[in-house]
Amino acid sequence: MKEEIVIAGFGGQGVLSMGKILAYAGLMDDLEVTWMPSYGPEQRGGTANVTVIISDSPISSPVLDTFDTAVVLNQQSLDKFEPKVKPGGTLIYDPSGIHRLPGRTDIRIVPVDAMEAAIELKNSKTYNMILLGALLKCRPVVPIDAVLRGLKKTLPERHHHLIPLNEQALNKGMELVNA
Repeated sequence: MKEEIVIAGFGGQGVLSMGKILAYAGLMDDLEVTWMPSYGPEQRGGTANVTVIISDSPISSPVLDTFDTAVVLNQQSLDKFEPKVKPGGTLIYDPSGIHRLPGRTDIRIVPVDAMEAAIELKNSKTYNMILLGALLKCRPVVPIDAVLRGLKKTLPERHHHLIPLNEQALNKGMELVNA
């Protein structure tokens, strides 16, 4: 098993955090992992993306031209990464930041209204966890318990009280796929 994933959006949407948590989850599940962030000098508002590879065998390179799965959170990311999803791959997107819908017919396209779901949960910071839940429903590369252990590892201890809310967001994201 090897899954090559790109997660892309604006800085401040939790793109890099989502990738980091996914990478830690892979480590917690004894898998081979690479995590390669890419972002501009802006802290918020600039474009950001992260490539995560999860595999049960050694990974030769973290550099990719195409991906099995893309999670895109804005139009710029959709324009850039939709063509880079391998035929038969998966494109997950939040329609709230998109004005031109994906048009490919050779990939699975999964809209996830994560912004609306985050508002329902009364916490906008759950946005990225909702999308991570959707990703794991589409491509179950790691179990939820590994993600929760990864969260415990990546979150500062003062924020561990938020892990149940993050678990709720992950489950909400899973429910939104094919809902």
